[in-house]
Amino acid sequence: MFSSYMQQSLYAYYYEYAEKIIKINVFVFIPFCFIDIIGSKKYGEGRVGGTMKATEQHYSIKEAMLFSQRIAQLSKALWKSIEKDWQQWIKPFDLNINEHHILWIAYHFKGASISEIAKFGVMHVSTAFNFSKKLEEKGLLSFSKKQDDKRNTYIELTEKGEEVLMKLMETYDPTKNAVFNGALPLRDLYGKFPEILEMMCIVRNIYGDDFMEIFERAFENIKDDFVEQDGKLVKRAAKAEEHEKELAGQAN
Repeated sequence: MFSSYMQQSLYAYYYEYAEKIIKINVFVFIPFCFIDIIGSKKYGEGRVGGTMKATEQHYSIKEAMLFSQRIAQLSKALWKSIEKDWQQWIKPFDLNINEHHILWIAYHFKGASISEIAKFGVMHVSTAFNFSKKLEEKGLLSFSKKQDDKRNTYIELTEKGEEVLMKLMETYDPTKNAVFNGALPLRDLYGKFPEILEMMCIVRNIYGDDFMEIFERAFENIKDDFVEQDGKLVKRAAKAEEHEKELAGQAN
């Protein structure tokens, strides 16, 4: 629990921060996220290798360096913790992070091409293909071609692959996740976890709307497909889901 001094300090900091965000985001942040400024004349002609070409410079070099290095250092520190916890979570299932990520994407896509796996898994196409082949050898994925698309290779979870993914969901233990525990004081203070909207906005402007749509779809699927039972996430039973839909229909 927070001491009263820490609470007061955080309240003061976030009150000041909120004032800035309210003043700035109404005019900058919301349009930045929902209007494609990357294609506008003011901010350049599009993405080039994950960067934007600016026709006008509205910032100082020092400001740019401080911001980019702050993001880089924080991301590196976070990733070290995330990678360690992620590896420990999936280790009992003889998976690495890339393999788990591929299973995750294939589940939410209900089947996906190797190029889609590479794009949304943020990995090279050869990496996506090689790890997908390893998952096929383990019996967790199946490869196929579509009649109307012979050029691309598609993957889909096997029954065993979905079973492994569901067991992984059930074994998730938030107390062993450092980032989760690091955010708990903010939840205690504000009643919810940070939504990280600014970071999502930055990612959207680097990777595009399609990337964020899949990102959001995955988490909507988790909300819709899983329920919490005895402190574990389990997939919603088909009958229970149908019953809930019937009740919702009757209510309407």
